[in-house]
Amino acid sequence: MIYLIIFTILCTNLIINCFPATGVSTINIGDQLNRTSQLVSPGRNFTLGFFPITDTNNTYLGIWYTNDNQSRKVWVANPSIPITSSSSVLMIDPGTSKLIIATGGTTLVNISNNESGRGSNLTATLEDTGNFHLKDETDNRILWQSFDHPTNVLLPDMKLGSDLRTGQSWNLTSWMSNEKPDLGAFMLSWEPDGEKSQRLMIRRRGQPYWTSGDLDNQTFEFMSVNNPFSQFQYNLSYVYNDEERYFSFHGINGVQPMWILTPQGQIIDGDSSATWVPEFCYGYDSGNGCVADSNLPQCRNEDDMFSHLNGDFTPGMTNSSVDDNPDLINSDCMVRCWNDCSCLGFTTSSNETGCVIWTGAKSVNNFSVNPQGNSVQKYVLISPNPSKGNAKNRIWASIFAAIFLALFCIGLLRYLKKRKVRREEERRQKREDEYFLELMASDGFNDETVLQSNGRKGSELIVFSFASIAAATTDFASENKLGEGGFGPVYKGILRDKREVAIKRLSRTSGQGLVEFKNELILIAKLQHTNLVRVLGCCIHGEDKMLVYEYMPNKSLDFFIFDETRKALLDWPKRWNIIEGIAQGMLYLHKYSRMRVIHRDLKASNVLLDESMNPKIADFGMARIFKQNETEAMTRRVVGTYGYMSPEYAMEGTFSVKSDVFSFGVLTLEIVSGRRNTSFSYLDKTVNLIGYAWELWQQGDALDFEDPTLANTCVVPQLLRTIHVALLCVQENATDRPVMSDVISMLINDTMSLPTPKRPAFFIGTGASRSTSTKRMSDDHSVNNITITEMEAR
Repeated sequence: MIYLIIFTILCTNLIINCFPATGVSTINIGDQLNRTSQLVSPGRNFTLGFFPITDTNNTYLGIWYTNDNQSRKVWVANPSIPITSSSSVLMIDPGTSKLIIATGGTTLVNISNNESGRGSNLTATLEDTGNFHLKDETDNRILWQSFDHPTNVLLPDMKLGSDLRTGQSWNLTSWMSNEKPDLGAFMLSWEPDGEKSQRLMIRRRGQPYWTSGDLDNQTFEFMSVNNPFSQFQYNLSYVYNDEERYFSFHGINGVQPMWILTPQGQIIDGDSSATWVPEFCYGYDSGNGCVADSNLPQCRNEDDMFSHLNGDFTPGMTNSSVDDNPDLINSDCMVRCWNDCSCLGFTTSSNETGCVIWTGAKSVNNFSVNPQGNSVQKYVLISPNPSKGNAKNRIWASIFAAIFLALFCIGLLRYLKKRKVRREEERRQKREDEYFLELMASDGFNDETVLQSNGRKGSELIVFSFASIAAATTDFASENKLGEGGFGPVYKGILRDKREVAIKRLSRTSGQGLVEFKNELILIAKLQHTNLVRVLGCCIHGEDKMLVYEYMPNKSLDFFIFDETRKALLDWPKRWNIIEGIAQGMLYLHKYSRMRVIHRDLKASNVLLDESMNPKIADFGMARIFKQNETEAMTRRVVGTYGYMSPEYAMEGTFSVKSDVFSFGVLTLEIVSGRRNTSFSYLDKTVNLIGYAWELWQQGDALDFEDPTLANTCVVPQLLRTIHVALLCVQENATDRPVMSDVISMLINDTMSLPTPKRPAFFIGTGASRSTSTKRMSDDHSVNNITITEMEAR
């Protein structure tokens, strides 16, 4: 009794391993799927199993829709290698980790081509999408999948195209016949001709046969996929980039969506209600997608065509030649007949392979058929002659033509109206897309991808929707407005995650164009430093361009130091900390960032202060990127703020890191004195802030340059050293100015000896008159009025 129980348990385990129960979607190493068992996807959408071919001993492994009453196969594992053994099984080979069909320990078919993933934790699973994949569960890697090896059916989410990285191609290949899954004569591929010309192509034995025309507005030029009379509607999409170029579709309605490439070279949809390719394409022009025959036989006319008939040919067509080659299919017979000037028609054998070519003298009698004939399909080559119609037919034809023309005109008017609306939307979308393409095409970043078109997100930037920006600012409410400059207003916003942000909304009349917008968006995303303001992302909506920054609660530096009341809040330790922070930020830009950056518009209004009064440099709209071996550049377009420009930049358009050093020197003098560089007068003398500092330095009265509001908070040696360093930064010759690394060393190293400053640039001494160039820079404003600051309290 005990032995019987043990024997029963062993047999049960063997049966379970060899014959997974119906409804199982996965096999593991050690499992075997035989001819009597099947895999069913979790949602019962698809079934995988062995299937026989009628009247043969051939068996194939395939996948089909579970509820398809025609059991049409959407994928076949071994189309060219039929299995005749009744004991064949599907399994995962524990030695090679490949999916195989085997019998008695002998491999009959290698299904998968994976070269990795060996181990005991492999599974083969049929998904509800119809994809059958081999997976290494240890590291969750897909080693092989049927979607990468399509046969004659395209399912939703399958790709038709190519992977440029791996060389993988995804094409459909027709069956030899409706019953024989061996590779046929036709191949359907995705062959874009540039980014704007996306199309399908059918090739017959490698030669162009038919094209869909360009994909436009969810349909093709010669393939009416989404016509209103079809039971199926599809969402068509494609990807075209440097990595992948492919087409795919999704079924919007209907059951069992799929596109089938037939043995005759036609494309039909899942319920066979739509046929999108003509039955024959030889001899036609390209008006219906057929690729015109460039080698038209002299005996053929462009309007010659094959007529599909049932029955027997008349006795007049008695001459025939038979070719029983099983590799010849319907289209091969048609080509033979087309190129043979004596051919009148052809038939195929009952199994749809092999040819019977009918020849003879062409006459009217040749085209009569016997309706009582057999069911074998016949095709007769005819030359239509419009002159043979009778008067009655012509009248009816005219009536139908008039009705058709009227309906066509009505439909055309409706179509043109819809197209006008659609094109307006496309133009708006195109303008937005062009902005993003410009943002991605930055010369300063080599080949790095800054923003990706797929989803429009870069590694550090977020593309905000207009709706999210409007919600964050309460539809740009006036109470959230922080200020306004030449570029447009700045608003405070609160995102969904409760983060506070500042949103700079560029006005349509702003001088800040796409170049500056791109600079500021991309450049700051690449720069990460505690003394640089952080840009979180952007929003482009129609003509609106917006930048989203981290919020600085204490606004900008000029908000404090040029206000007689608020400047008292900045004692000397805070001011010295701000000077050092600005210097550290500029050093990072010039030396330690991934690219050398020249800011070109450093000023008090472009230094923001966080909650601890730490400085953060902002507004990179006019910044320029230098290569590592570049030291200076020239421009015809001088941008920046008068009063902060170095003389070589203002007069000649030459800029370098020393240009920023000059601006830093001017800004330092303003922080120490609490006064603006321009519009400054002292005892009725014509002098600017630089000149005033120089005269006091020359006279040994540099302490008189101190802002009176500093009171007793000032550290005298530190203040004098700071003024000394600032005068070194504003020297007229760029070669005399220190670089930012030296500036920081001189500021923080009390024991370091400092060189004697030379006469500063733009010095206007006592009684001296201003030069034309100096008068030109008397106003303190940006050349193009661009800034993020000039904010006032709400």
